[in-house]
Amino acid sequence: MLGLNDSAAAAPKDDLVIEGSDASFMQDVVEASKTVPVIVDFWAPWCGPCKTLGPALEAAVQKADGKVKMVKIDVDRNQAYAGQLQVQSIPTVYAFWQGKPVDGFQGALPGSEIESFVNKLAALAGGEEDGGLAEAVEVAEGMLAEGDATGAAEVFGAVLQEDDKNAAAYAGLVAAHLALDQIEQAEAILNGAPAEIARTPELDAAHAQIALAKQASNAGPVAELRGRVEADPSDLQARYDLATALHAKGETAEAVDQLLEIFRRDREWNDAAAKTQLFTIFEALPAKDPIALAGRRKLSSMIFA
Repeated sequence: MLGLNDSAAAAPKDDLVIEGSDASFMQDVVEASKTVPVIVDFWAPWCGPCKTLGPALEAAVQKADGKVKMVKIDVDRNQAYAGQLQVQSIPTVYAFWQGKPVDGFQGALPGSEIESFVNKLAALAGGEEDGGLAEAVEVAEGMLAEGDATGAAEVFGAVLQEDDKNAAAYAGLVAAHLALDQIEQAEAILNGAPAEIARTPELDAAHAQIALAKQASNAGPVAELRGRVEADPSDLQARYDLATALHAKGETAEAVDQLLEIFRRDREWNDAAAKTQLFTIFEALPAKDPIALAGRRKLSSMIFA
């Protein structure tokens, strides 16, 4: 298991990337990884992809600001540990933490995936008073925002292994699975949350996100629905369906505007469905999200007009 409560000491900036060997492997990798995560890059001078991957890895390690180290192993000169780790092609990269390999990949990767790999390792190692949990959640949220839902899910899951009552990690894990279009799995995760955090704002937001995701799976084509609304502005069902489709496409602000227009025209339509949907969207958004804040103000002004 990737430890989060074992605080990782930052490595000296001038010693983040070193040349390793079979003779120094135990010291440079295994022992060193007990205090800071170590990435091992198995490479060779004749390897074309290595010439791209190596510098990219080094840059990402430097950017991690001492939370990760890197050891470069020339497999032509050092074959013992490459053989033990079953390195069959190069480049091959392993990540060590607490003396054991915990992650890895083969071949060259895009720059964004390399940085995600390094950030994930740094986050899982921790380093704060809470064992790095808050930092790990923050990094995972950043990964999710950048589109790395799979990597984010791994980090959120590791946080929950250390603290199964971490509401932010539960909500993040749900959001990651929703981003992967795994609605049923997201719902199962949320239903399995401990009772102590079941009604926290984070999990309330997760419930709202799942409800919206289910609706999105049945959303109709935006262009067709927009045409129906333009042809008959009083067709509130078409307008409601348009709002659902817009939200499914990520056009949340316009979806809110359509729902507000329904409420303005007939606040009791379909058992006040527009107001209910608005509250669901607001609840799914961060509390200080500009769309939520503006939408709540407009709805309140209509209610109390």
